[in-house]
Amino acid sequence: MSSGPAGHVARSTVRPHCETSRRAPMRTFLRTTDGISLDSVYEPGAVVYDASAPPSRDLVFVVAHGFTGDVDQPHVRRVAAALARHGSVVTFSFRGHGASGGRSTVGDREVLDLAAAVAWARGLGHARVVTVGFSMGGSVVLRHAALHPGADAVVAVSAPARWYYRGTAPMRRVHWLVTRPEGRLVGRYGFRTRIHHRDWDPVPLSPVDAVPRIAPTPLLIVHGDRDGYFPLDHPRMLAAASGDHGELWLEPGMGHAEHAADDALLARIGDWAASRAG
Repeated sequence: MSSGPAGHVARSTVRPHCETSRRAPMRTFLRTTDGISLDSVYEPGAVVYDASAPPSRDLVFVVAHGFTGDVDQPHVRRVAAALARHGSVVTFSFRGHGASGGRSTVGDREVLDLAAAVAWARGLGHARVVTVGFSMGGSVVLRHAALHPGADAVVAVSAPARWYYRGTAPMRRVHWLVTRPEGRLVGRYGFRTRIHHRDWDPVPLSPVDAVPRIAPTPLLIVHGDRDGYFPLDHPRMLAAASGDHGELWLEPGMGHAEHAADDALLARIGDWAASRAG
């Protein structure tokens, strides 16, 4: 389900051949094709349109947060604020996270959540859509681009390449959280994340197997060389699978996901997306 923009359009006559348009911010619940409600926020950018540049070129970022995140967490809001300097931004809470309905499937059916958010962005009039995902959200943007084409550029930050990775202590803790009843209780009450108790059946397409299907959509893979969750073989596998249509940034001193992505990196991501999308 998508909803139209609320509020009014403010016009300026300072420049005779330009129009400055700003939609009102909006918060709503979207509905996925399998019936899950998603807490979602749209923040419009202030874009100046020249008569020779149609409004259909307007850019929007759809941000997919990491596991145990949600739309109200400060690190998600900081990412949204940084990307808003380059275009409008849609953020949402994945199923089972925050105020969204359902239970987390840790990257499987979350592609339907992202598809609903992308459709909402399109319905608001944006022709250039860039999906930006962090950690679990990074795996989701890769799988979404392969299974539900609809993005004009894709950015995966701190994404895993393969499933069931337990090679680091943080990932062993994540597996305990997901697979053990007591872990799921901690997820529910400690992290506001409701995790589905069923195992994957079938096992979803892995991120590294999804990547070759994304071409020719531009793809950026970003990973820190101090990521405590996924070592550097993960981004290198993704980059190798992407061939000529992918780009890899290995960031010196960077840790994991949204918390480690500073404003300078987010500004570079915004610049990359603006130059590649559409």
